[in-house]
Amino acid sequence: MWIPLSDGSRLSARMWLPEDSEDSPVPAVLEYIPYRKSDATALRDAPIHHYFAGHGYASVRVDLRGSGDSDGILEDEYLPLEQSDGLEVLRWLAAQPFCSGPVGIIGKSWGGFNGLQIAALAPPELRAVISVASTDDRYADDVHYIGGCVQAVDMLDWASVMLAYNARPPDPAIVGPSWRARWLERMDRTPPFVEAWLDHQCRDGYWKQGSVCEDYSAITCPVYMVGGWSDGYRNAILRFLAGHRGPSKGLIGPWGHLYPHDGSPGPAIGFLQEAVRWWDCHLKGIDNGIMTEPKLRIYAQDAIRPRPSVPVRSGRWIAEPSWPSPNVSSTSLHLAAPGALQPEPGDGEVLQIRGSEAVVADAGPWCGSGGPLDYPADQGADDGRSLAFTSAPLEDSLEILGRPFLEVELSADEPQALVAARLCDVWPDGASTLITRGILNLTHRSGHERAVPLIPGERYSVELLLDSISYAVPAGHRLRLSISPTYWPLAWPSPKTVTLAISTDARSALRLPVRRRGIEDPPVPAHFSVPEAAPAPPHVLGAAPGESEERSLFRDAKSGLSRVVAHASNFPKMRLLESGIEYSERGRDVWEIVDGDPLSALVTCEREIELGRGEWRTRVKTASTLSADAERFHVTNAIDAFEGTTRVFAKAWSRSIERDGT
Repeated sequence: MWIPLSDGSRLSARMWLPEDSEDSPVPAVLEYIPYRKSDATALRDAPIHHYFAGHGYASVRVDLRGSGDSDGILEDEYLPLEQSDGLEVLRWLAAQPFCSGPVGIIGKSWGGFNGLQIAALAPPELRAVISVASTDDRYADDVHYIGGCVQAVDMLDWASVMLAYNARPPDPAIVGPSWRARWLERMDRTPPFVEAWLDHQCRDGYWKQGSVCEDYSAITCPVYMVGGWSDGYRNAILRFLAGHRGPSKGLIGPWGHLYPHDGSPGPAIGFLQEAVRWWDCHLKGIDNGIMTEPKLRIYAQDAIRPRPSVPVRSGRWIAEPSWPSPNVSSTSLHLAAPGALQPEPGDGEVLQIRGSEAVVADAGPWCGSGGPLDYPADQGADDGRSLAFTSAPLEDSLEILGRPFLEVELSADEPQALVAARLCDVWPDGASTLITRGILNLTHRSGHERAVPLIPGERYSVELLLDSISYAVPAGHRLRLSISPTYWPLAWPSPKTVTLAISTDARSALRLPVRRRGIEDPPVPAHFSVPEAAPAPPHVLGAAPGESEERSLFRDAKSGLSRVVAHASNFPKMRLLESGIEYSERGRDVWEIVDGDPLSALVTCEREIELGRGEWRTRVKTASTLSADAERFHVTNAIDAFEGTTRVFAKAWSRSIERDGT
C-alpha cells in the first residue's frame, strides 16, 4: 500500500490485517525503518507482523522517505522530517477503516530510536511503544562516538553500510517505469552520512535533537525498553528506567542486536507473546496484569571463559521492582601499587603507562550481532600492555548488576588524550574474560558539550563510566581492572602517543554495583520458554545467517603494523519465491595502525549489493576510507552502480574536517 504525505510524497507500506478487520476494526502496530521491506528485511518482517495480525492487530511495515520503494531522499539519521513523516503515518493509520484508532510503534535499532523520538512528540494516536536495541542519547550510545572519542570500529563501517543501502534501487514491479530515474536521483542526492557525524564531534544540538533524555517527561505513553547484554545499546535501558517517570518496563537478555524471539546467544524467549500482552493492555485496554509485574526483568549471566561465541549463555532470569534497584548497592575497590585492586585505599604512589597502538588481541565488536564472533578473545595479552590492578581471589561470589564506574586521579603528558578501562574476570588458571569496559576522551572530562585540552602534567579527577552488565564472578576468581591511553580499533587514537600517570590515592577507586544475595526472584513467565512467530515467506537461502562472518588479526613484527580484517553482511543471500527477488550483500572492513604512530590509523570499508529478478539485475559497490593527521580527519566515499553489466552511475566525495579535541 501507499501512504500519502502532505507534501505529495508517498511512503511504501506492507500491511498484515486480521481477516475481519474491515468489519471489526482493530488497533494498529507500526514499524518504520529504512531497510527495505520488499527484500532485505522480508524474512524478518513477516514472522513478526503476521503474528501480530493473527492476534488481532493491523500490523504495518513502512519504508522511510528515501528508502526502499518510498519517495524522496534520506539525508541523514533521525531528522525532524523523519519524525514529522511518522506523525502523518500515525494519523493516516488511525483514520483507516480497518483501524479502531489506537496505534503502537515497535522497532529495533533505527526503529527503536524513532519510536522514542515520535513518542516524545506526544501524538494522540500513539498509545504505547516497544523500543528494542535503541538509545535515549544519540551521542552517548551509538555507532558514532564512544566516551567522546570517534568510534573507530563502527563509525565509518556503519556510514559505508548506509551509503550502500541508500544506493539500492526501487523495485520496478512496485514503483513502475520511473524506478531508474528515481534510483539515479537517490544516488546523486543522498550524502555520505559520515561527513555530518564528523562535523559534530561534541554533543551539540545536532545530537540533542532526537535524544529523548533531553526531556523524558515529553513521553507520556507507556514504553517497553528491550535489549541484550551483548548489544551495544544496553546502557540506555537502565538509564531510561531511572530517568523516565511515566509508565515503563525493561527487559534485558543475553542477546546481541536482535529481536528476542530470535535472541542469540540464547536463550531466546517468547518475545512476540510478551509484545501481544503489551499491546492488549495499552491498545485494547485489557487488564492482563502486565503493568503490575516487575518493572525490570534481567538475565543474570554466569561467568564464561573467554571464547568468540556461545550458543546459549548460562544464567537465570531475575526481576527488579524498580531501577535503581533497592537490591543493588555499591562496593568500592581501590587502586593500589604495585598493581593491586583492594578494599583499602592505596598509598598515593603514581604509576605510569605509555600507550601502545599495537593490536595484540581481538577486542571483539562494540555491538554483538548474535553471530559467531560476538565476544572478545582472552584479555591476558591486552592486560599485559596496560596498567593492571588485580584483586585477591574472591572469598565469596560477586554478582555485578548495573553500570560500574571508575574514579581516578590522573595526568597526561599531552593536551589530547583518552583513557580506556577494562574490567575482567581472571580465572584460577589465568584466563581473562572481559566483563565490561569504558572509554573517555579526556578533553571531555567536564562534559561532552565542548573539548577542553589538558594541561600536560596537571592532575585531574576523572569519572569513567563502564558499560552496564550482569556478570556473576565465582568465588576463587580475581577481578582485574586494566587502564590504557589507547584502545584501537574501538576508539580513534590521540594525535600523539600518550603517557598516563595514575595516582593510587584514596580518590582512585572502582565502584561496582553488586546485587545482594538471597533474593527470591518471582517465577519466569511461562511464555518466555516458548518463542513463537509466524512463518517466513517462501524462500531459498544462499548461506545461513552469520555463516559468512569472519574476523582476522595480522601483525607484522618488523614494521609494527597491525591489521584487523572483518567480512560480514547484515542480511543473508536469498531468493524470495513469491516475488522472485534475489538479494545478496558483502562487506569488508579493515582497521590498520602502526605501533608508535597514532597518525597511521586507517579504516577502509567496502560494500557490494546485488539485487534483481529475472532479466532485471542491479549491482552497487561502495568504498570508504577514514584517516587523520594531527589537525584533521580525512574521509573519502565512492559509489559505482551497474544495471546488468553496464555502469550507470559513479560519484566520489572527499572531505577534510578539523579535529576538535578527538
